[in-house]
Amino acid sequence: MEDLSETDRAIIAALRRDARMSLTDLAQEVGVSRVTARARLKGLVASGQIRRFTIETEVGETPGVRAITMVALQGRMSRMGIRALNRIPEVTAVHATNGAWDLVVDIRADTLEGFDRVLREIRELPGVTNSESCLLLARL
Repeated sequence: MEDLSETDRAIIAALRRDARMSLTDLAQEVGVSRVTARARLKGLVASGQIRRFTIETEVGETPGVRAITMVALQGRMSRMGIRALNRIPEVTAVHATNGAWDLVVDIRADTLEGFDRVLREIRELPGVTNSESCLLLARL
């Protein structure tokens, strides 16, 4: 996260700890007025720095298929490929990495057929030259 103010960073950190925090509690924790917290939060959402608010539970894993896919990109097409990956609903995260692969993509699909469709969609994206997937089985 670049070009974020200390206030923006504090808001994001607070929401990582508790995404359901009230606006009043958020403002108090960050040390700004409620009006400022609301404006900064609205700006973070509008700029895409915050894409969604979510919860994590300890009640089992979400049913379905989860996979990690490594992706190789053609140099000058990489930005377009990353934007396209982030528009696929089943793609929950895209990470830059080092080594033989350019990106690591977290995929969650309802079924194997759904995962196969997403994988085909990824392989057909402009700039994608190769991919390799690992299905995540049991949590150990």
